[in-house]
Amino acid sequence: MILKLATLFLFVLCGLGVHRSHAQAPEGTLTQSEIDDLRDAAYVPAERIRVYMRILDDRQKELDALVNKRHGADFAADAHDIIDQMGAISDELNDNLDDYARKNRDVRKVLPKLVQSTERWSTSLRAPADDPRYNIVRKVALDNLKDTRSLAQQTLTDEETYFKAHPEAAKAEKARNEDPHAPR
Repeated sequence: MILKLATLFLFVLCGLGVHRSHAQAPEGTLTQSEIDDLRDAAYVPAERIRVYMRILDDRQKELDALVNKRHGADFAADAHDIIDQMGAISDELNDNLDDYARKNRDVRKVLPKLVQSTERWSTSLRAPADDPRYNIVRKVALDNLKDTRSLAQQTLTDEETYFKAHPEAAKAEKARNEDPHAPR
């Protein structure tokens, strides 16, 4: 009798776990392919920013598709996961932008497009109707994107000033980006 109850209890727990895990984000925020792309772009800052932008574009498309299709039972949980991922990815991008700004890495060419993209991503994040199940992660994601926009604008201004005053640094940065694996 105890064995039957224990077995029944395990089946119930397994059933609840399967249902709950469907709505959760996969292990980690990034796919293995995205991690590989970021790793491949690690030595060229502008390319790494482009990879982050492509990843955020992909999440934006997922969110837009979710909002445009018929809302199912898992809509709020799925929206939560995508929004949370966008917030985490933009936070990671912000860390990279901070690092590149401190090290005077030349990312001037990609920053205007990044600034434009933040507005598009923010608009998509605002598209789902208010829901307490994802409003907090949406606020965090929107704040992170606001920081991304500010960092990109400030970094662009600072880099234009820095590289104008230090043309030799601009040449060195160009050489570094052309052959990122060359010994320095």
